[in-house]
Amino acid sequence: MPAEITLRLTTNDPVAGLHYSLQDQKSAPVDARISTDAPLSFDVLVKLSDDGRLTGPFVRREGPTRRFVYIAIGGQAGDGQTCISRRAKIDVHDIQADLLTLARSGAVLGVTLPGRAKDGGPACATVRPLTPWAVVSP
Repeated sequence: MPAEITLRLTTNDPVAGLHYSLQDQKSAPVDARISTDAPLSFDVLVKLSDDGRLTGPFVRREGPTRRFVYIAIGGQAGDGQTCISRRAKIDVHDIQADLLTLARSGAVLGVTLPGRAKDGGPACATVRPLTPWAVVSP
């Protein structure tokens, strides 16, 4: 039976003044908020199947194994007043099995992400974490 686990996605240096949100499988923004200079975190509830696959309303997939979650930015996050419209793709299929076991027991797993791309705008496309996945809360 699938277990519900929490993944915490923290954008280290978001572009201040932009809308950020999670994006569900229907591309709708969820939990939108306006960023400041402070790190911005989203807790994502996902389902962990008995065979280690992550699923749920925020988990998308490519091919048989790749699973990821989107953080939407600007227009993608529902802000109709900005010309910025991006998504950050965060891979979740590569979380280590031992960490998933801890998450199944209630631990929150977290990762820190870069907030800015080389052009100074929000990081987008496939975003490589600044830190490896780790337990951030028991």
